[in-house]
Amino acid sequence: MTQIDRRSMLAAAAMIAAAPAVSRAAAKRPSPAFPAGFLWGAATAPHQIEGNNVASDLWPLENQQPTIFAQPSGDACNSLELWASDLDIVKSLGLTSYRFGVEWARIEPEKGLFSQAMLDHYKAIVAGCHARGLKPLVTFNHFTAPRWFSAQGGWTNPESAQLFARYCDKVARAIGADIAMAMTLNEPNLLLILKPMLPPPVWDMQRQTLAAAAKRFGVEKYVCANVAALEDLDAIQTGLLAGHKAARAAIKAVRSDLPVGFTLSVLDDQAAGRNSIRDKVRAETYGAWLEVAKADDFIGVQNYERAVWNDKGRLPHPDGADVNWSGTEVWAPSLAGAVRYVHEATRVPVLVSEHGVGTGDDTLRARFIPAALEGLKQAIDDGVPVLGYMHWSLLDNFEWIFGYKPRFGLCSVDPATFARTPKPSASVLGAIARRNAL
Repeated sequence: MTQIDRRSMLAAAAMIAAAPAVSRAAAKRPSPAFPAGFLWGAATAPHQIEGNNVASDLWPLENQQPTIFAQPSGDACNSLELWASDLDIVKSLGLTSYRFGVEWARIEPEKGLFSQAMLDHYKAIVAGCHARGLKPLVTFNHFTAPRWFSAQGGWTNPESAQLFARYCDKVARAIGADIAMAMTLNEPNLLLILKPMLPPPVWDMQRQTLAAAAKRFGVEKYVCANVAALEDLDAIQTGLLAGHKAARAAIKAVRSDLPVGFTLSVLDDQAAGRNSIRDKVRAETYGAWLEVAKADDFIGVQNYERAVWNDKGRLPHPDGADVNWSGTEVWAPSLAGAVRYVHEATRVPVLVSEHGVGTGDDTLRARFIPAALEGLKQAIDDGVPVLGYMHWSLLDNFEWIFGYKPRFGLCSVDPATFARTPKPSASVLGAIARRNAL
């Protein structure tokens, strides 16, 4: 017991020492008002809310044995049907924008077969945003791809970038004229972040899940963007990097003035003690993507936690810290730390494209939002160009391999009736958005 207490005390001391700039920033009080035109919104992803995405690469993985998924997505939040209700909620909360995704598997369910009906569906959502005074921020690919794409090796296939660009061209021609911002990819570096975090048995189960799918479809390899084997990570990154560049060019060819970027998963990485491995971790996790972002119009930052690194690895969080559903520390200043780092590295404007906390305790979320926004506003006051803040998520939804257990939503969703119920934290964010001020 003494050893645990001592370790926790040392970790806490190291964390405090690791973030002097954050401490100084917190001592300064930011001016309350956010810039004119600052975007306030909530974010969703199609596979996580639409339901019955049967042509998706993840659908067979969710509905087989063995599987890494705790449960299948099923009907999800039924947002394929209830998207207008979702937009009504966004509007009613006082938010000014909505980040949502278009689902590649619905638009191109078979290779080369494009669905005009589904392009029209997403066009209707864009029109619905405008009818409610909301700016549509669109993600062209939020992890999931068509089943046929992953059955031919996914992002490890040399053809992947060209296929993605062809799909992005179709989407841009359908809705590009009417959207405010385009994000090609969502968190393409996620597997790099998870690489040191997930224990070997989890990687083994992912490999078994993919092997079962490959056998089922009679293909050599079945590769997904957020379920992969360790040995495929480098090839997936190569494909995603090429895919972003090709997609950016395709979208710009349709509408040159449309702001295009991608979103990056970013921990607030902090160095503790001598010879910290922090900078090495950053280079491996973000380096290639930050370099590519320098040619973009903006970069989306998605932050949920901090990581403090000494010379050996990541330190445990101190005792008494707020934690999320999985026991990971929830630390409000991490958002500003991540945003400052990414802007310093890229010098392009930043959109907070995701930020939130997975918890059944909404009082934690209600405290966390204004505390994090205070740090973000201080970064803005210090000259960081931040375009807006998208909270993850509008709804409690399907959280990938963890199923429906993590609850990130501003609204709860009844799994039987699909009724949406805003939580008190939704009013907290909405009040800030209406004032455009802390």
